Amino acid sequence: MVRHGFGRGEYRYFSYPLPSLIGSARTALYPRLVPIANGWYERIGNAVRFPKSHADFLERCHAAGQTKPTPLLLEYRQGDYNCLHQDLYGDHVFPLQVAVLLSEPGADFTGGELVLTEQRPRMQSRATVVPLGKGDGVLFAVNARPQRGAKGDYRITMRHGVSAIRSGLRHTLGLIFHDAA
Repeated sequence: MVRHGFGRGEYRYFSYPLPSLIGSARTALYPRLVPIANGWYERIGNAVRFPKSHADFLERCHAAGQTKPTPLLLEYRQGDYNCLHQDLYGDHVFPLQVAVLLSEPGADFTGGELVLTEQRPRMQSRATVVPLGKGDGVLFAVNARPQRGAKGDYRITMRHGVSAIRSGLRHTLGLIFHDAA
């Protein structure tokens, strides 16, 4: 992560074929998230719509040269952190992703909170810390989400990261539904 300026820590992407648990989780979650993704895009005026099956969406990614799988494991040690960022790997982006905490806060590590920020138009950014326990997953926006305002819906830019680990070792599974170029 350091050499790319992303923070400190280690991340490792899975290769195809994905481990069965990772592949099946991605395949099972995707169709449940499609109605949310399509609804969000409709609300912010984006004409893109997502197919019902993950295989069909991956075909779209692969046809555009996005053939590298994006599910990954992240490892953070004392002093490590992940800068605020968005997981955009090409033109075809599914707007939702999942992170699953694989370590126990307080027992395996301290610090290392998941931080989400909203960059709201003409307003200051707002941060949210998401408390997770071992095995908890969180669904969040990859790059933007709609927000209802007085004059209709508008787009809020989202970023996510991990605060500094004060002690111990933190592991996370990231499930991103689009593939990378």
